[in-house]
Amino acid sequence: MAKAKISTPSGDIVVRLYDETPAHRDNFIKLASEGFYDGTLFHRVISGFMIQGGDPDSRNAPAGKQLGAGDLGYTIPAEIKPGLIHKRGALCAARTADSVNPEKRSSGCQFYIVWGEKYSAGKMDSLERQCQMQAVNGVFNRLVSEHRDEILALRRERNREALSDLQDRLVAEANAIVIEEGLGRLGDAQKEAYTTVGGTPFLDGEYTVFGEVESGLDVVEKIQAAATDSSDRPLEDISMKVSVL
Repeated sequence: MAKAKISTPSGDIVVRLYDETPAHRDNFIKLASEGFYDGTLFHRVISGFMIQGGDPDSRNAPAGKQLGAGDLGYTIPAEIKPGLIHKRGALCAARTADSVNPEKRSSGCQFYIVWGEKYSAGKMDSLERQCQMQAVNGVFNRLVSEHRDEILALRRERNREALSDLQDRLVAEANAIVIEEGLGRLGDAQKEAYTTVGGTPFLDGEYTVFGEVESGLDVVEKIQAAATDSSDRPLEDISMKVSVL
């Protein structure tokens, strides 16, 4: 299994790259081997959440410059796997929003490392209910799209009763699909990780997780606590050098 070392002024972070996400693994190794990341910054740091880097525009960026939009002109197809979760120390690919990137394709270079928080059992139960509600909404919206012509016809006819009946039927169908397919449910491994190690479970299924910190989690903790400006850029630059081990 491939590994890489991210050297920073606060110390070294060794990450293990997952074989289950070969496109992201190979891309990260290629960029690191070429020295792409050397001199770039952890340009976005949010305490209790994550640290993000890999923006090519961050190299030699003047103080105060807003960063985060830099890229390499390509994206990577999502490799979102159910068993690869946003636990503390997870190495993940950044990406643009769903509104412009519905396929959840990853940035060709920007990544983040999760810090997050530890969840109580009660908070995990609440989160699972939220995830299931989101799943129902997602399935319902898909069903509405599939019945678009029928809905438009009923609207033209101003048949409110039929529209209401159709809505009730689609809501019931969406709930049935979510239950049958187990959508929005958090597995035992997820609950165990988030209640003992911590992380950001609300990001699961949304971003590709392609590795994890093997050593140097204390360095991640130091970086995530750094003082930042209003754009979440550290007030003192935190540069990196990435090498393949």
